[in-house]
Amino acid sequence: MRAIRTARSLRPPTIGLPRRPAGAAALKRQNEYLWALHETALGLIDRLDKEELLEAVLLTGHGFIYLLDPDGDAMQMRVGMGFFREQLGLSVRRGEGLGGRVWESERFLLVPDYRSWPGRLPGKSLDRLHSIVGIPLKYRGRVEGVIGLAHVEADRGFQAEDIVVLERFAELATVALDKARLYSEARQELSERKRTEETLRESEARYRLLLESSPDPVVVYSTQGEALYVNPAFEQTFGLRREELLGKQIDFVPEENWPETRAAIENMMRGEKIQLFETRRRTRDGRILDVQLSSTLFFDHDGKPAGNIVALRDISALKRAETELRTYQTRLEELVAARTAELASANARMADEVEGRKRTEAKLRRREKELKAQSMHLKEVNTALKVLLRQREGDRKEFGEMVVTNTRELISPYIEQLKKSRLSSIQRAMIDILAANLENIISPFISKLSTRYASLTPTEIRVAGLVKEGRTTKEIAELLYLSKNTILFHRHNIRSKLDLRRSKKNLRSYLLGLEK
Repeated sequence: MRAIRTARSLRPPTIGLPRRPAGAAALKRQNEYLWALHETALGLIDRLDKEELLEAVLLTGHGFIYLLDPDGDAMQMRVGMGFFREQLGLSVRRGEGLGGRVWESERFLLVPDYRSWPGRLPGKSLDRLHSIVGIPLKYRGRVEGVIGLAHVEADRGFQAEDIVVLERFAELATVALDKARLYSEARQELSERKRTEETLRESEARYRLLLESSPDPVVVYSTQGEALYVNPAFEQTFGLRREELLGKQIDFVPEENWPETRAAIENMMRGEKIQLFETRRRTRDGRILDVQLSSTLFFDHDGKPAGNIVALRDISALKRAETELRTYQTRLEELVAARTAELASANARMADEVEGRKRTEAKLRRREKELKAQSMHLKEVNTALKVLLRQREGDRKEFGEMVVTNTRELISPYIEQLKKSRLSSIQRAMIDILAANLENIISPFISKLSTRYASLTPTEIRVAGLVKEGRTTKEIAELLYLSKNTILFHRHNIRSKLDLRRSKKNLRSYLLGLEK
């Protein structure tokens, strides 16, 4: 049924199932068409060999049938008529050549000119082919083979009606291969019928079998709207029994859906074909189902409408899924909007933080410049201080040299004259001490001693000077008019303050070392 609907979709909108036109000639053509199907079916049933069965399907002309290998990796041409007798045994893989393309797409394929078709098989032996068509042979949703016809004449081609016939023969081939028992039973009935009416009834039985196995609900109405047939799927879907429906009008249209239903019926009676019309129907237990409805008229022997066939499909689950999808989509859009707002807010905060960091960095750069300026200023000040210290040191040195020069030129000569005069020993000793002390004043010894050891008293400095000159304790006591014990006390304090108390170093040697 699916293959027939696929081929019918190629026809213009005005072409439906073959109507039976009035007149003997039209009736004859209809009978010949049905008789061909009948004879083919009988031929299939009478043969047990698979190749013979498929040859009977092809009848005459240039035709071929590919069948799937047991391993399922390739298809092999098992039957060839006319041109294709020389191609028997040819193998193709999925997507390769016409057979491989039909196998891959699971749909019929019509090639107007095989010679120039980009997907053709290589080889000059196939250059004679022109128009060619292939139809998949399906069983339980799987492609088991490919049936095809071809023309070797350049001016001949295939019409939509040819594809319809080929699809019907493809159905016969599938049924012959997979439903042998069904054809065996049909053979007895077909063999008893000699007239066209008997062939039509057998055809009706075959199509009834297809309807019985259809997963979609199907109901056949008379022109008065009475149910002539309902299939098991209809009973299962709507919970209505066939015995309750046959010969009666089925009351399962909700009140709110009657206007659109009446309009659809009127359009159908005017010859329009109802395809995938969405409406609603009610089940026995009161549930309302969303259904997709297709309807077409069928005619009696005189070509007058005898009723219509309605195929329904329960799309309630699909509708619920669409509703849930829309809800989910709306929710997703809300989440995206919320997330976008959060990201915008986060971006704003980040921009503020970046701006704050820029300001902080600017402050740090300004502070760095200020610190560099301060550092340069300090370096300049330090340089100036160093210059001042060097200048002060020079001034101090110059002043010292001046004091030494003045002392030796203005004082030392007179002291030397005093030493040559008549003096007592005490006076002479005093003059020597005066000269020594004067020399010490202008020498760096006293300066170093007083600078390094500021804790020494003036008396201790005088005692230290006499010790440096080599005077004994007795001589120092006489010169300073102090007792010997006092001088020893001062010497002990001097050693303590010079950190020589625990050392065996000579005090005079240490004091002499301060001049170096």
